[in-house]
Amino acid sequence: MKHTTRRIPLSAALLVLLFPAVAAAQDVMTPERLWEIQRISAPSISPDGQAFVYGVRTYDVGANKGNTDLWLRPVAGGEARRLTDLDGSESDAAWRPDGEWIGFLAGTDDGRQWHEIRPDGSDLRQVTAVPGGISNIQYSPDGGRISFTAPVKLDLTTVELYPDLPQAEARIADDLMYRHWDSWHEYDYSHLFVATYEDGSIGDPRDLMPGQRIDTPLSPFGGGEQIAWSPDGGRIVYTAKTLSGVEYARSTNSDLFLVDLASGSTTNLTEGMMGYDLEPSFSPDGRSLAWLSMERDGYEADLDRLFVLDFDTGQKRNLSESYDDEVHGPTWSTDGSTIWVTGDTRGTVQIFAADAADAGIERLTEGVFDYTSIGVARHGDRDVLLATRRSMSAPVDIYRVDPGDGSAVALTDENRALLDGMSLGRVEQRMIPATDGEEILTWVIYPPDFDPDRRWPVLLYAKGGPQGPMSQSFSYRWNFQLMAANGYVVVAPNRRGTAGFGQAWEEQISGDWGGQAMDDLLSAIDQVAAEPWADEERLGAIGASYGGYSVFWLAGNHEKRFKTFVAHAGVFNLESMYGATEELFFVDFDLGGPYWETPRPPSYDEFSPHRFVANWDTPILIIHGQQDFRVPVTEGMQAFTAARLKGLDARFLYFPEEGHWILSPQNGVLWHRVFFDWLGRTLKPAA
Repeated sequence: MKHTTRRIPLSAALLVLLFPAVAAAQDVMTPERLWEIQRISAPSISPDGQAFVYGVRTYDVGANKGNTDLWLRPVAGGEARRLTDLDGSESDAAWRPDGEWIGFLAGTDDGRQWHEIRPDGSDLRQVTAVPGGISNIQYSPDGGRISFTAPVKLDLTTVELYPDLPQAEARIADDLMYRHWDSWHEYDYSHLFVATYEDGSIGDPRDLMPGQRIDTPLSPFGGGEQIAWSPDGGRIVYTAKTLSGVEYARSTNSDLFLVDLASGSTTNLTEGMMGYDLEPSFSPDGRSLAWLSMERDGYEADLDRLFVLDFDTGQKRNLSESYDDEVHGPTWSTDGSTIWVTGDTRGTVQIFAADAADAGIERLTEGVFDYTSIGVARHGDRDVLLATRRSMSAPVDIYRVDPGDGSAVALTDENRALLDGMSLGRVEQRMIPATDGEEILTWVIYPPDFDPDRRWPVLLYAKGGPQGPMSQSFSYRWNFQLMAANGYVVVAPNRRGTAGFGQAWEEQISGDWGGQAMDDLLSAIDQVAAEPWADEERLGAIGASYGGYSVFWLAGNHEKRFKTFVAHAGVFNLESMYGATEELFFVDFDLGGPYWETPRPPSYDEFSPHRFVANWDTPILIIHGQQDFRVPVTEGMQAFTAARLKGLDARFLYFPEEGHWILSPQNGVLWHRVFFDWLGRTLKPAA
């Protein structure tokens, strides 16, 4: 046999150098393959319920950008058909009520504008030309109007205040909320507009919030789900917080505002309801409104309850009173008898049915996955649900769910070829005893080639939040299958503070960041580390946000359990965090208030990681983005300084253009390369 020299492509060569655990097995997850996965958006269902449009987002790592196109599929199943292939991304698809056109947003020289296309992909046309672009567009159900949001400039810039200094580069702030999450206040506010619509043309848009320095939807994560049309097209509801400055920063009190388009009157529907009120949804007959409501002002992780308002009587009822966990995404059945919601439950997110007439909620689906959105469609002669679903081993796909028995059929398959050719690790559920006698549902993810006769390094994953579910998210950063493919067993506990185990379990963490939640994390890693296949000399702890806080806390309180740490966007010093974060309601509730109060909240002395740096003795990788305003970048910088002054092996990975998350493709690949290089150097995983 003739010998030949085999040329290894650059990506494979990098794989061999940087990921030795997967060099011998090319059928496992890699960072590059993670960015090959196509990301599916929630479906927009046709008026007759027989078809749906959805977005497919792909990434080009070499070009360092992503692109979203729209596709159409039948609810009955079948091949997808591409609707759009324009320069740039298309999004926010919505069917015109008569089903003759599909609207969507696409980029133009003047921002994102509303376009329409026939369901067969013909007759593309641009509908709006609003200066600066628009967002969150919807057709009114009667087809006679459209609504959208657009920025309205109401504040003066520094140059407008001092026009003789046109080159001055400065901002002047007189109150809080001058920056939020990852963006500076740009002197404008997102307002809701309504315009008449007829066959691809609109009339003059009317601002429903004239002169008001408030936003709809709520910044930074709100979208079209915070705006709802009545079935007759005569009324519209939007979500807003009417506070500003310090009051805004310390409050979660949002309200739902009903605008009667004929009279022009605006009514606050949730006045006196003090927490977040979100996601309004009209009943099919327009006589009721469902929405999500939190009871307490200032607590962002309060229980989301499903409320219904009867417009005739004014009565407001809590339909989820018997359910002690959060619900999301209220969606009415076509006959108005049922409201479908998703709900956190024991490390998963399932679909539930609420009786619209009588308070009560029943679970529909079962399985180790998360349902993340719901819509009502038609299959044959009956209603079905279209839902997006994901797991730790599979990205989002769209499923047709039978509302009778909860059975589901996958309708999208864009990633099937990629995933079918990939070996994935086993995901196991364990119940681990906590120090207080409770049990901790813990996910354990094994390498694809797991052999119990070998010794394996183990990573403790500390989730962020601190509240919210430790469920079946398919992450593009903290991807457990990618970690497992690199030869690590991953331990992911539903420690105190996670959703899905009752409100008391979730709320226990507030004011106790370094208490029982840390004991839960240590209980989980201690039990798994006792397995004969676990190498107790190769344990690591990793996490982001509150998970990064957890890593910093464990670094000073781990009693030499761990050999390495990785903290992304972690809170290091509770006093400096309080003074630099933006949504003060979060730290007010979770830390107990400002550090200067008398009596001083105990969190600052008992639970601030910076107070335990004297005990730091372990290598640590610290990652942070400059545009992270929720956990400011100086938290990571302080921790890195402390680690180096302690003489520790430490590395600081800094992203000047990223915020709390890493979103660009090449930064994402770099993140994983540095992450696995660090673990390889400090835990030395087996080849």
